[in-house]
Amino acid sequence: MQRLVLSRSQRRVLVWSCALLAVVLAGVFAPLLVPRDPAKQKTDVRLEDPGLVFEEGTVAVLGTDQLGRDVLSRAIFGIRASLFVGISGVLLAGLLGVGLGLIAGYFGGPWDMAIMRLADIQLAFPGILMALALTAALGPSVRNLIVALTVTGWVLYARLVRGVVLSVKEREFVESARALGASNTRIVLRHVLPNVISPVVIVAALDLGRMILAESSLSFLGLGIQPPTPSWGSMIADGRSYLFNAWWVSTFPGLFLAVTVMVIALLGDAVRDSLDPHFRY
Repeated sequence: MQRLVLSRSQRRVLVWSCALLAVVLAGVFAPLLVPRDPAKQKTDVRLEDPGLVFEEGTVAVLGTDQLGRDVLSRAIFGIRASLFVGISGVLLAGLLGVGLGLIAGYFGGPWDMAIMRLADIQLAFPGILMALALTAALGPSVRNLIVALTVTGWVLYARLVRGVVLSVKEREFVESARALGASNTRIVLRHVLPNVISPVVIVAALDLGRMILAESSLSFLGLGIQPPTPSWGSMIADGRSYLFNAWWVSTFPGLFLAVTVMVIALLGDAVRDSLDPHFRY
């Protein structure tokens, strides 16, 4: 029986995929993992140190916040909000950007000019400021937050796909399909699109961490996910006033956020090394 041998980059993909899967499963099964209802308030145990034992026997492993809520329970439930918004933003921005990039790169002319000039105009504004303006104008909600992240994120995918399409559409197999009478739609879907999937997957894996950070930043400012839904950004903001006497209120949600983004970044880096022959080893 032949033994399956993985390259170093493939082993890294496997390791960090398992780490991210553990984070996702923790969010999915949060109701089964948390020791206490994350929304339950108990004002007589406000800002208690980590290790507090509640009357019913549960332990506040990471302490309690300013309303007596369990920090660990809220941090675990915060995984749901961050991953849902981050993944939704990446999917929608990716679909919009890939579609516009295919149109701009393949058809060129006025389509290319219009789409790329729109991208240039948007790139003139910092992404987080545009997302901040959009959420402030539309109102704070999960839906509007995803819309803001989609609007600010499509440019990355559109410019990437356009560059790949400009190269691919001049290749011999595309010219052959065109000479055989294949329609533009068939050429794009059957011959061009498969060649842009690999770079798009790499960018999406790296972009997910940015989306989660953007969600946390907007929630920190009060324009993202609204209470009582737990969010790492809002939890960090809630603990700002208690950093000296209750440091755990902000510190542990911040650690959850940092570790999750780090795992996603390392996974994206490993996926790039695995898919790109220039980095494969």
